[in-house]
Amino acid sequence: MASIQFGILAYAYQVIDAIGPLDLLSSANKTSFRINREYGPVSDDLISEAPQFTFHHIGVTRDPVELGTSQMTIVPTTTVEECPELDILLVAGPYLGNFVLHPKHADFIRRHVTTGKLLFTTCTGASIVAATGVLDGKTATVNNIEFEWVRNRWPKVNWTREKKWIIDGNIWTGSGAIAATDMVAHWLKENYGLPVLVQAASTLDYEPRNQDGAFDVLPQRFDSNGERISPHVFKYYKAQ
Repeated sequence: MASIQFGILAYAYQVIDAIGPLDLLSSANKTSFRINREYGPVSDDLISEAPQFTFHHIGVTRDPVELGTSQMTIVPTTTVEECPELDILLVAGPYLGNFVLHPKHADFIRRHVTTGKLLFTTCTGASIVAATGVLDGKTATVNNIEFEWVRNRWPKVNWTREKKWIIDGNIWTGSGAIAATDMVAHWLKENYGLPVLVQAASTLDYEPRNQDGAFDVLPQRFDSNGERISPHVFKYYKAQ
């Protein structure tokens, strides 16, 4: 199976908007599953079902980019001119205010959407995509705090906050950083199966929610008193 080429635009986004989905997908990699075998059993069958991602952090140039939170800086791994053909593009959310998307990033988004390839947005990333015009006439969601602000500025988009994430064709929009991570978890489950998601999520001790925000994605577990407990069952090798 060929590696999935996954791109992330590099600008001043909120760190968790990108790192949440990326860490989940990284944890679902075949290579990660093989590494996990050092600590506990992971079957050959499960590894064979897992995807493999190659991540590209796409700058306008290769100069370091200061992110929007945590005083973090990243160095792009490629540029809009040099980036290989992508299968998936993630547009993370910045603090809106004075943020202006570079025209080269805007054109990159338009070209990617036109190919029909998958686009994920996180939080206010949907507003960045809306500014390019590719969301006109489509249904999308965005961070609830900025919802009215965004709706007033891009009225050609059918904005909704009824679900944690919205799928309209090849564009998937998540309403917030964690909701978008849940959205990517749903994509992972739908394309590679629940066992792959369970293994990946367990390495992060993370439990995804469904589109309505309910914790019913992973098989539920209960104690002897009927109280709900963590869905994760951590497997270890027996002591020698």
